[in-house]
Amino acid sequence: MEVKVLDSNGKDTGRKVELSDAVFGIEPNNHAVYLDVKQYLANQRQGTHKAKERNEVAGSTRKIKKQKGTGTARAGSVKSPVFVGGGTIFGPRPRSYSFKLNKGLKRLARKSALSMKAKESNLIVVEDFAFETPSTKKFLSVLNALGLENKKSLFVLGDTNNNVYLSSRNLQASKVVTSSELSTYSILHANNLVLTESSVAGIVENLSK
Repeated sequence: MEVKVLDSNGKDTGRKVELSDAVFGIEPNNHAVYLDVKQYLANQRQGTHKAKERNEVAGSTRKIKKQKGTGTARAGSVKSPVFVGGGTIFGPRPRSYSFKLNKGLKRLARKSALSMKAKESNLIVVEDFAFETPSTKKFLSVLNALGLENKKSLFVLGDTNNNVYLSSRNLQASKVVTSSELSTYSILHANNLVLTESSVAGIVENLSK
C-alpha cells in the first residue's frame, strides 16, 4: 500500500511511502482489539476503593437490647450491617484490575487497529518535522494545514522530540507519542493517525517480531 507524503504545511512532497500489508493491510481481528483495549483501560484503574466491614466500623460491642420480649428481631451490635452506620456486607476491597495478555495477541491488536485506520483513509504520512523551541502556535498551524484542527489526532514520531511533544501538551484533542509507545487504545481513540516518515519503519519493525 502506497501513501503520499505531505509536508508540515499540508502540501504534497511528491514522494510516496510503502506501508507493509503485513501491518497496515491485514483483516482486523475485533476480539484481539477488544481484549487489548480492555486491558489498557483496566490498567488505568487505581483499585483503591474500600468500604468498612463489620469488624472495622467504630462503635460499642455492647448488646443494644435484650434477646427476647421486644417483639422485634434480636440484635447484638450497632455494627450490624442492618443498622444505619453499620458495616458493609461484601464491600469493595483494594485490588488490581490488571490481567495478562500474550505479546502475540497485543501485536495482532495493534496491527488490526492500524489496518482499520488505513482502510478508513484516516491515516496521514508527513515528513519529519521539528521545532526549535516548544510552540503550541506552531503545532496548531500544522494541525490546520492537515485539516485536523477540530479532530482528535495522534502524531507518531520516529524518535523522542521534546519540543514537538511540549508544543502539543496543552491541546486536549491531540497527542504525540513515539512508535515504541503506540497502543491499540490510542490508535482507536484518535479520529486521525498522523505518522512521520521515520516512524513507519519503527512501527513495522516493532510489529513484525
